[in-house]
Amino acid sequence: MTDPAKPGYDDVVRIPAPPGRSNATGRPPRIEEVAARAGVAPITVSRVLRHPEKVNRKTRERILSVIEATGYASNPHARALRSGRSNVVIAFVSNILSQQFGLAVRSFAATLEPEGFEVLVGQTSYSYAKEVAMIQSLRGIRPAAVMFTGVIELEENRAALAELGIPVIETWAFPRDPIDMLVGLPNADAGAMAAQRLAEAGHRRVAFIGRSSGRGALRRDGFRAAAAKLGLEIVHEIGVGEITGLVDGRAAFTALLDRGGEVDAVFCANDLLATGALIEARARGLSVPRDLAVLGFGDNDVADQITPGLTTISFDAAALGRMAGELLLARLSGPPAAEQRLAVELSMVERGSV
Repeated sequence: MTDPAKPGYDDVVRIPAPPGRSNATGRPPRIEEVAARAGVAPITVSRVLRHPEKVNRKTRERILSVIEATGYASNPHARALRSGRSNVVIAFVSNILSQQFGLAVRSFAATLEPEGFEVLVGQTSYSYAKEVAMIQSLRGIRPAAVMFTGVIELEENRAALAELGIPVIETWAFPRDPIDMLVGLPNADAGAMAAQRLAEAGHRRVAFIGRSSGRGALRRDGFRAAAAKLGLEIVHEIGVGEITGLVDGRAAFTALLDRGGEVDAVFCANDLLATGALIEARARGLSVPRDLAVLGFGDNDVADQITPGLTTISFDAAALGRMAGELLLARLSGPPAAEQRLAVELSMVERGSV
């Protein structure tokens, strides 16, 4: 079992920026650099962006060509961003249907709002394209800070957030190199806990169901590593894209059974998937855990309402949101907290599915 006092780091994937989208330092280009490439003064670049009719056509087209090539985006409010004078905090949620994300953001807002801050919520839907667009929009919104229910994988977006000069809080994973502040979950540890619990229950031929990227992949990797040490054979791994409801768990469980091969336990890296798997198992006349054990992650409200109850790895999502809010308040109102990287403890909730 992992040591909660010493959470393991998650090896979060970092995706490099496309060629030409950043300068040699890895950050987005500044207006001075755009001006130098275009052979004009910075004020001319600014004029093209604000009053293009005041710049002759050839010069305007040359500047716009450099802007397109470099991915430069103007930030007329940079000083306001760095001063933190805004009272708006943006929370970007991966999926607004997630109970855990909702608990965290509500607790985050409840911590900040009594101090005069307003929390606005956007959804990224696990989409890199949406994430890029939303981060670019921060330049005009001028928030005091931004919080993500996740960590930023695109290096281009990491650089853009750092360039804004505002507090950034990442959550739900525990990398070694957060952009700024972090209240994370050690996802690889969660996968290891799952393998340990299944081994303790006497299972030897196991399967994994979860997202094939992001945090699902981190839990899968932790599961793989621990399974190898414990002598468990991972018979099948079922990758899932976006998770929207129980139907995704039923479909993934069906795919698992269709692959054949004897499996006596499955770790689902999301409770929606695990609950859907339990429902599909019952529909097919399988007895859980006698025929096949099911272990989940997240501990949603349905976990103890179904039969058998879902054994799951749990964490306090509301506490995560509160911790993130308290870190941010300390940063915005005075000397920052001594520790800027906090981990939320994981625990095993025993019910009847393992």
